[in-house]
Amino acid sequence: MSHWSAENATKAYLRTIKMGKRGKEPDVAEFISALAGGNNAQLMVEVCGSTAGSNTLALVAAAHQTGGRVVCILPSQKELRTSKFELMSRYVNRIEFVTGDALSLLSNEYKSADFVTVDCNINCHEMIFKEAQNGGIVVGYNAQHLVPSSNELGGHFLPIGEGLLVSKVPKRHDFRSSYNGKRSKWIVKVDKCTGEEHVFRITCPQQKIIQA
Repeated sequence: MSHWSAENATKAYLRTIKMGKRGKEPDVAEFISALAGGNNAQLMVEVCGSTAGSNTLALVAAAHQTGGRVVCILPSQKELRTSKFELMSRYVNRIEFVTGDALSLLSNEYKSADFVTVDCNINCHEMIFKEAQNGGIVVGYNAQHLVPSSNELGGHFLPIGEGLLVSKVPKRHDFRSSYNGKRSKWIVKVDKCTGEEHVFRITCPQQKIIQA
């Protein structure tokens, strides 16, 4: 992900509305689509509790704007067949359906995902939510029951739909500073409250640094 794109967010939001029915208030799918599109997500992964649905389509809408990939992790072949042939026939070529252990897949094949959505009704959802925090944005939906533990999970609860738990975590390499060995080094700091990144360049003459 790079800088925020209001244009991508708006277009993804409107595209999602066209894909489904429009309610009186913005729903979960529209929020997810705008958030993924606005953040220019390139690898979007959804961890489904059952079949793919409106949230998957939201990622498809975002990917249309960003040129990214959409991966949908399903519990078994049964849900894959239903999703692929009954629900998502129009968009089947835009989604990479896989089955297997979501925790393992996020730790290995999809560890570079920069936008992950998780159904918080599935088993081990808290472990999956934390594992997905290796970088980028994580959105847990059906998260109403996680309000008491939202701070422990490092997320912010939003009363949208059945509840959303949103976490934006800087990529691990953002915590590292690079040093050219001569005159200066770059340091990236992330504001834990706002998620904003601040980049500092510090001149470093070749001298011993003593920390107080």
